Amino acid sequence: MKPAAFEYFAPRTVEQAVDLLAQHGDQAKVLAGGQSLVPLMNMRLARPAVIVDINRVDGLEYIVAAPAVLRIGALTRQRAAERSRLVAERCPLLRDALRLVGHVQIRNRGTVAGSIAHADPAAELTAVLTALDGEVVARGPGGTRVIAASDLFVTYLTTSLDPREIITEVRFPALPPGTGWSWMEIARRHGDFALAGVGVVLALGGGVITEARIALTGVGPTPVRATSAERLLTGRAPSEGLWADAAEAVRAAVDPDGDIHASAEYRRHVAGVLVQRALCEALTRVREAA
Repeated sequence: MKPAAFEYFAPRTVEQAVDLLAQHGDQAKVLAGGQSLVPLMNMRLARPAVIVDINRVDGLEYIVAAPAVLRIGALTRQRAAERSRLVAERCPLLRDALRLVGHVQIRNRGTVAGSIAHADPAAELTAVLTALDGEVVARGPGGTRVIAASDLFVTYLTTSLDPREIITEVRFPALPPGTGWSWMEIARRHGDFALAGVGVVLALGGGVITEARIALTGVGPTPVRATSAERLLTGRAPSEGLWADAAEAVRAAVDPDGDIHASAEYRRHVAGVLVQRALCEALTRVREAA
């Protein structure tokens, strides 16, 4: 199929892009990688009147290690981040999740910021940003603002971004030395959206868990932060029994939808299984680092 007719603009600066979005509001869509937008347009599930293609904007493709945070520009391709030494060293949870985003051909064009802005509840990168308490930098007619992950995702395919705003940067907090991590998901085929997925970060001190972060994808209208399970884990010694308790806390907290791919009951069960496995893997990495 072919998309409905639209006007096409290719600004050269962020300011020009913002001006175009300000003029056309919610009738416009930003095109970066296009790996979600273009298929939706071809199937006419999305019919924007205006496309603002930002691929010619200079200065938006970068990966920079700042103190305690990894800054990724809006035009940075997923494949570039996946293969980045800085990402591997500073944020290996992001690297591992990126490896499971679609296929290589998709990651060659898709952008980190674009996936987050699309806010698909089954996407990997939204959950990684949520697990790490990351944030995005957005530019709009009123200037620049920073939006925390906890304030960004609203519901299915919806964020708190104003239609006149554009994400210019995504910030992932770096993992401190000695931290363990794990990304796990289950899908019908490699490259499919996850039926359920989980990102875990774990830190130990004095034989007990000093920090636990758990975020899930595919089990709600937004990425889900499992705060009840995190509280249960913190201050306790790791054990298989504790992992099982955390899994039950996650199952009690999530409210997934059922569809043709999996029932709600299956997604809930799998979420708990993945949490147990991810906690075990994260603990192994903590001990290897020690």
